Amino acid sequence: MVTLSAWPWGNYGNLKYLLYAPLAAQVAYSLAYQEDYSRAFWCLNILIICGLKGLVHVFWSVYNNMLWVSRTLRINPKGVDFKQIDHEWHWDNYILLQAILATMICYMSPPLMMVNSTIPLAIPLWNTKGLIVLLVLHVTFSEPLYYFLHRSVHRNNYLFTHYHSFHHSSPVPNPMTANNATLLESLMLCVVAGVPLIGSCLLGVGSISLIYGYAITFDFLRCLGHCNVEIFSHKLFETLPILRYLIYTPTYHSLHHQDMETNFCLFMPIFDVLGNTLNPNSWELQKKIRLAAGERKRVPEFVFLAHGVDVMSVMHAPFVFRSFGSIPYTMRFFLLPMWPVTFMYFLPFAKQGINNHIETAILRADKLGVKVISLAALNKNEALNGGGTLFVNKHPDLKVRVVHGNTLTAAVILNEIPKDVKEVFLTGATSKLGRAIALYLCRRGVRVLMLTLSVERFQKIQKEAPSKFQKYLVQVTKYNSAQHCKTWIVGKWLTPREQSWAPAGTHFHQFVVPPILKFRRNCTYDELAAMRLPKDVQGLGTCEYTMDRGVVHACHAGGLVHMLEGWEHHEVGAVDVDRIDIVWEAAMRHGLSSVSSLTD
Repeated sequence: MVTLSAWPWGNYGNLKYLLYAPLAAQVAYSLAYQEDYSRAFWCLNILIICGLKGLVHVFWSVYNNMLWVSRTLRINPKGVDFKQIDHEWHWDNYILLQAILATMICYMSPPLMMVNSTIPLAIPLWNTKGLIVLLVLHVTFSEPLYYFLHRSVHRNNYLFTHYHSFHHSSPVPNPMTANNATLLESLMLCVVAGVPLIGSCLLGVGSISLIYGYAITFDFLRCLGHCNVEIFSHKLFETLPILRYLIYTPTYHSLHHQDMETNFCLFMPIFDVLGNTLNPNSWELQKKIRLAAGERKRVPEFVFLAHGVDVMSVMHAPFVFRSFGSIPYTMRFFLLPMWPVTFMYFLPFAKQGINNHIETAILRADKLGVKVISLAALNKNEALNGGGTLFVNKHPDLKVRVVHGNTLTAAVILNEIPKDVKEVFLTGATSKLGRAIALYLCRRGVRVLMLTLSVERFQKIQKEAPSKFQKYLVQVTKYNSAQHCKTWIVGKWLTPREQSWAPAGTHFHQFVVPPILKFRRNCTYDELAAMRLPKDVQGLGTCEYTMDRGVVHACHAGGLVHMLEGWEHHEVGAVDVDRIDIVWEAAMRHGLSSVSSLTD
């Protein structure tokens, strides 16, 4: 019995999806050899239904994580952290289980399929009688059976400890929690969900729409109950009180996850009423959350205004695919055709629209009482808005501090350069960060080969350096000038040809977005400048695009340090070289640490 707590494919990882292959093979075989359409028809429908059930969970998760839509209606204010995400990683096991069971039924019970080898589709698309029969079976069989089983596993210490506690170990219910359970529980749920469908078909009143509709609606309602957002208005239940007993709400089921001795129903609270297990706070809490939606919520002290660069990086946003968002950015070849679609930051005609969005975000943060808003890489691009100066100059009375975070970014890069380095090659040398890095290194007596075609810009930066260190700044105009330099600091995108000038053993530090391709196998590459957050930080459930878990871009950390230190100045425009060490020491003082990201 204990073995039913584990899944047969539990050690296979993502290879478990190969178990869908026989269904696809049956469809392909039938199409190729034009025979056995009956089985192919049902195999195809099983695959489609499984895909739709998965999408239901994904779409609910997307809505659940759209904080700008759902923040005021959240039931549990806590975030879903990495530990819970890992615990729920294989939430779709039950979909695979249902696919296997459905296939077994189709192959072992041909009469149930209601098709034959010459007529692929004898079952109707719609049957009103079937809908009535299904509803009756659901209300009279599925609802009471689930209520009885659910209450039993809670009141039996052995069953709860070995089986149901797995489901309840997710501290913040969300759509992926809905069917994240042990094998035994999933088998019981298959019976609960399967009897109305099988019964309707055995009685000869089944239909395609009935199978699709019930299978998908069942999962839709399961996700609804585990959603951390109260979507129902309390006015609906006040106008039609009977609805309170016919459909549960996210708040209703959240109470079950809180005390676990009440609200056991599947979808219909009437069974909790009949079983005397209704939580007395069910309707009051739901009303309280809805009424509080218009009240001012807790305002964050710090906001990081992030952005996507291309479709592949956007997929890592927390409100898209949670699985993508919880792991570092990786290249996904199926998205390559869409790769350039969102390079809006590099389109001249998009400049004004982007700045308008950034300005709106800053003004809203100012109105809400946010202390610091930090701009991500391209949101403070020099050509776009002068490193944030555009907004500060336009709105001189801003209470929120606008921070580009580049001071800490420069500090991170500079602290990654070994102390014994005597020469570096710098691309993007006249940019905001390039200028600061060059001026800092020359004070250390490091010879900086600054790649730029502009004599005027180079000389302007050179004159900023103390006279005795100006000789360490050297203008170069070609990449072959660095063919003997093994430390490259990259602030401008490098093609494989340009990288080829670097000698073997070169290490590439970089502050260019998007990061350069790791073309050279005999060289090493840093990722973008980043810092690791303190270990006691709670609620982290999303990676920062190219970063590992618990690691944030240096400009993000820079804004955080600005807020923690209570600095009152805006950090926009040119980087103050004299503050680089000050900001670095402050970051260390608040528990942030350097990230060693050398990779071959």
